[in-house]
Amino acid sequence: MKKNISTNDAPAAIGPYSQAVESGDMLFISGQIPLDPATSEVVSGDIESQARQVFANMDSILRAAGYTFADIVKTTVFLNDLNDFQKMNAVYSEFISHRPARSTIEVSRLPRNVKIEVEAVAMR
Repeated sequence: MKKNISTNDAPAAIGPYSQAVESGDMLFISGQIPLDPATSEVVSGDIESQARQVFANMDSILRAAGYTFADIVKTTVFLNDLNDFQKMNAVYSEFISHRPARSTIEVSRLPRNVKIEVEAVAMR
């Protein structure tokens, strides 16, 4: 059984997908970019500012589904510049400290030309 998860505390999906989908005891969070949920505008600034907004959005989705960051078992981080890895990693550690599986990938471009996008899988 699948359940679409949606909250006004995170940016609305900008395409034909859900913020997250829960299936059984697993939650699949769609890639989050640094959009302010109140304005749907990209948070400007450095990688740290953008990463904090991404994780704030993820936190809202996790809470809406009854999960926490401690439930995350896998993340995928997309960066438009791998030179931002250390700074992103410092912000990542503020939110996720239990060391889930992770991939970090440099990509040539992200939606709305942001610096970072993160997707995650959580499990109860």
